[in-house]
Amino acid sequence: MIGRILLGLAVTAGMLATSGNAAASQPHKLGQIDRSHAGEPAPPIALEAQDGRKTTVAAFVAAAHKPVLVNLWATWCVPCRAEMPALDALAKAQAAKLTVLPVSEDLEGWRGVAKFFTAARFPSLTTWVDQPGNYAVKLGVAGLPVSILYGADGREKWRVNGPLKWGSPEVATALE
Repeated sequence: MIGRILLGLAVTAGMLATSGNAAASQPHKLGQIDRSHAGEPAPPIALEAQDGRKTTVAAFVAAAHKPVLVNLWATWCVPCRAEMPALDALAKAQAAKLTVLPVSEDLEGWRGVAKFFTAARFPSLTTWVDQPGNYAVKLGVAGLPVSILYGADGREKWRVNGPLKWGSPEVATALE
């Protein structure tokens, strides 16, 4: 509960910091693709692997030479947990042309994430942690889950607030 409150405060601070940007201050409907940030580069904010390594979304894009779908999630977020199997299936099916990158916003960091997110549960995904939530704050995230598609050029194509039906034909078209 305290984690949710703190994340809410961090998100609010990020929204206030971006309130001068009209597109950033107007939330889109849940499950609706938002292209108002198209062309913006991925923020150069470090994400942490379970072994302590750090990297950025831009580094993932550069290494993969293909689009990267970042999914901001948390273990306490029921819709986030519910869509994780579909994201794992998407990662497996699209491995040749898309990297699916789950990024946890859990305030407990790896201590909380490791209990839920295991290789046995999600064999096609490797999650990272955004601790202390700087990535989400920089993007002005107002809730979870949020998914952002970055093209092979490292620039945002679109984002969605809320869960999606990752196996649907509409999402497949949006990922092309």
